[in-house]
Amino acid sequence: MANNISADIDRVLTQYRTVAIVGASSDPQRPSYRVADFLKKESYRIIPVTPKGGEILGEKVYPNLSLIPVPVEVVDIFRRAEDIPPVVDEAIAIGAKAVWMQEGLINEEAADKAKKAGLIVVMDRCMRKELLKKLGRESEI
Repeated sequence: MANNISADIDRVLTQYRTVAIVGASSDPQRPSYRVADFLKKESYRIIPVTPKGGEILGEKVYPNLSLIPVPVEVVDIFRRAEDIPPVVDEAIAIGAKAVWMQEGLINEEAADKAKKAGLIVVMDRCMRKELLKKLGRESEI
């Protein structure tokens, strides 16, 4: 399972720039907010996804992946593990290239389905922390 995780992480962080943040929060104390804020500052295009709508970090919030009007490359998931399968189904349906399940999130069934559909899958890792490592800024973790 973890045989090529470093290569997968590297590929996602270097080749893809449009990231949908599923479970995004407008609360600066929430991990999803901190990750989205960091990615935006590092020149990634972030698209917050949460049923509440509105705006987060100056970006329009979409209620689901299907309503995002631009191609999404990475779906970064901040939802409970049991809520991940429908997000993965939607990621596959919109043609995302990768599904990233944040730290503490593991759903093997959803991961297998995404892999079978040709998506890169990263589980139980923080996109912000992995990018900081890649940038040689571990002290900021």
